Amino acid sequence: MNRSEVTKENRWKVEAIFNDLEDWKKALNSLLKDNKLNLTNLLQYKGKLHEGPEVLKKSLDANFNLERQLTKLYTYAHLRHDEDIADTENKGAFIQMMGVMNDYGVGMSWFEPELLSLSEEKMKEYLNSPALKDFRFHLEKIFRMKPHTLSKEEERLIALSGNALSTSYKTFSALNDADLKFGEAIDSNNKVYPITHGNYQVLLRSPDRTLRQNAFETYHHVFAQYQNTLAELLRGAVERNIFNARARRFPSALDAALYPNKIDPKVYRQLISTVKQNLKPLYRYFDLRKKILGLDDIHLFDMMVPLTPSLDMKVEYPDAEKLLIDAFKPLGSDYTSAIEKGLKSDRWVDRYENKNKRSGAYSSGCYDTDPYILMNYKNLMRDVFTLAHEAGHSMHSLLTRKTQPYHYGDYPIFLAEVASTFNEELLNHHLLNTLKSDQEKIFLITQKLDDIRGTLFRQTMFAEFELKIHEMAEQNIPLTPQALKTTYYELAKEYFGPGVVVDDIIAIEWSRIPHFYYNFYVFQYATGVSAALALANKVLKGGANDQEAYLNFLRSGSSRYPIETLEQAGVRMDSPEPIMGAINYFDDLVTKLSTLIK
Repeated sequence: MNRSEVTKENRWKVEAIFNDLEDWKKALNSLLKDNKLNLTNLLQYKGKLHEGPEVLKKSLDANFNLERQLTKLYTYAHLRHDEDIADTENKGAFIQMMGVMNDYGVGMSWFEPELLSLSEEKMKEYLNSPALKDFRFHLEKIFRMKPHTLSKEEERLIALSGNALSTSYKTFSALNDADLKFGEAIDSNNKVYPITHGNYQVLLRSPDRTLRQNAFETYHHVFAQYQNTLAELLRGAVERNIFNARARRFPSALDAALYPNKIDPKVYRQLISTVKQNLKPLYRYFDLRKKILGLDDIHLFDMMVPLTPSLDMKVEYPDAEKLLIDAFKPLGSDYTSAIEKGLKSDRWVDRYENKNKRSGAYSSGCYDTDPYILMNYKNLMRDVFTLAHEAGHSMHSLLTRKTQPYHYGDYPIFLAEVASTFNEELLNHHLLNTLKSDQEKIFLITQKLDDIRGTLFRQTMFAEFELKIHEMAEQNIPLTPQALKTTYYELAKEYFGPGVVVDDIIAIEWSRIPHFYYNFYVFQYATGVSAALALANKVLKGGANDQEAYLNFLRSGSSRYPIETLEQAGVRMDSPEPIMGAINYFDDLVTKLSTLIK
């Protein structure tokens, strides 16, 4: 349907941020002078940060006050843009806001270099100052960046390049979400089905193998037609990461991405090595899936079809909300009351697909707004789990912002996937304990296996691919379409194993993954699911202390380094133990599935 046809109850309540675009423009214009962001209040402190703790505190307060206003404006613009990315008025507002945010980055590019030019003695004075005690950890993180911070003029140039260096991702997003058309797929009875981002996963779940194969091949062949363009876009994103790493004197792009959150690169490499040494449970699942489906050979387009063909659990959206509220009861009444209010009266969720709506799902928002959830809900049980996932992000955001001051009111990327995957595990546990039939349990266990396969094994494969292509570029090996396809295909063969037919067309799959533009983001899905499963096990089997420890994790925001935050909750991510725990859990589920099938 067109966006104008979507009813109010199915839309997110973005008007709670600004009534309409005119109100948004008024708020934006109040921050502009001569069509440029007015930074006068901030620039008055330029060159004065050495004058004492009170001056620094005033500059921090002024900076965060402006940043809060800008992030609220940005949130509204990007949510409206994603409702219909072909809407020219909202697109114009979003592009304008991107420019304003870039102006802010350029205008404040002097701040950290000036702060880091202070003497060691002055830094210690500021860290121990009562006036700055609320900013101590924030300042510690900045001071830690001293070896990788450039001169004021160099930082200004880096900031000026930000908009241009994001062109690869913005172009990919426009191509992928708006311009590419995926045609149609035909089933074994010659019935025609249109293919969109939103229904592609639905088609892969069809019991009609001809339809699955045609949808899989047609979808990927569209990307293959643009492989040269898409290779250049991905190469541009990789080169951006390498440019920033080298400009800041990091040994590699990986080091540069992990350093701000104090994550040792060995955590990244340890994830890959631990998973690759323990792929047998995954191969065992593929063999079992092949046997249950009665196939002579199993292909990549057979990986999502339900193993219970007579049972494909459908859930209407209102029922999904009720399931979530019931499933989250182990986290206490305050948690469930907040999620119920958000899903129902506060309308956090934009529920269904409409024409030109951004694909996929996410949780967004900022310190001064509700969390908002974009969905493309299709009444599948998998959609219920996606909603639980995004609700986990949203509640993480809500509790963090209720507890922490603005400068600690968000959580680092490394922790982002923990709360979301934790909620999925609570939902799965609730359903397995309330549903009675073996068929329903087989359905749910299969879905859980597929979820862990997607977040632990698949995302680790993505992480290894991302590392390989950055290392290739750092060694001046050209990232041609063929090089990217060969690298990806070899990894796919290794991760799917000898029992699966790895179709040639999968070599192009790298070209459709938006997360490869996010600068070493994907590994955190794998570490996140491992930490989440460990924490969920503690809460479900433990007592009030375990529940409170987890809720304190959600309240922590960015007030500590992420590894330390997880350690306080009871999980050590600098060891392979959580990864092995997730792999062993997966292996146990394969055994349970095999027993139920027999």
